[in-house]
Amino acid sequence: MVTVKLRTFGFLAVVLVGLLFSSCAAVPRRVAISGAAELKITQNIIPPGKCGRPLHRPMRPTFITIHSTDNTSRSADALHHALAMNKGLRGRHNRTGFLTWHFTVDDHSIYQTLPTNETGEHADYEGPGNRSSIGIEMCVNRGNNLGSTIDRTAQLTARLTRQYDIPLNHVVPHMHWRMIRYSDGRDLGFKKCPRILLDGGGLGPKWSAFMAKVSFYAR
Repeated sequence: MVTVKLRTFGFLAVVLVGLLFSSCAAVPRRVAISGAAELKITQNIIPPGKCGRPLHRPMRPTFITIHSTDNTSRSADALHHALAMNKGLRGRHNRTGFLTWHFTVDDHSIYQTLPTNETGEHADYEGPGNRSSIGIEMCVNRGNNLGSTIDRTAQLTARLTRQYDIPLNHVVPHMHWRMIRYSDGRDLGFKKCPRILLDGGGLGPKWSAFMAKVSFYAR
């Protein structure tokens, strides 16, 4: 194991290069960023040209899109979502044929599967949600502590707003983006996501509380 120390946007980051492999994946790296609270991110990036990265699609992130997975299976944690994307998580009706997003969060871990300067397939097909936003999925699997997951997501979101100078009003729920299907142009409207942060299918106290956390951690 190799340990490399570097500084990232004012925080001390420690990169631990390990020996875990998945079917398409390069070597995962764990990044520990210290600040108000330590936030560890395991980088298990899909290799270029494989699975959900068949083409290089550069992106300058100006938004952050918050999702929840809606997968309550006990094993559907951040690690297993990352492994699924590295093996090729199939998607329908989009350009690449795969689903991809940048970060997956549960109550004890964060996995990154796409570089933050590349387009994912998580929000609205060919719309601005995919073309301009970093996608973060929150796990809702049985046994996962949702409060801790939401708090870790708020910390991660705050760090990303600082890193990319993204204003807080550009932190949005998935339902912010209208979904026009790539394959046939069908208008799917606005998906009620992230379900765990919605009240009655819309924005309300839960989303406001989440954004208050993001604002606090972004100070």
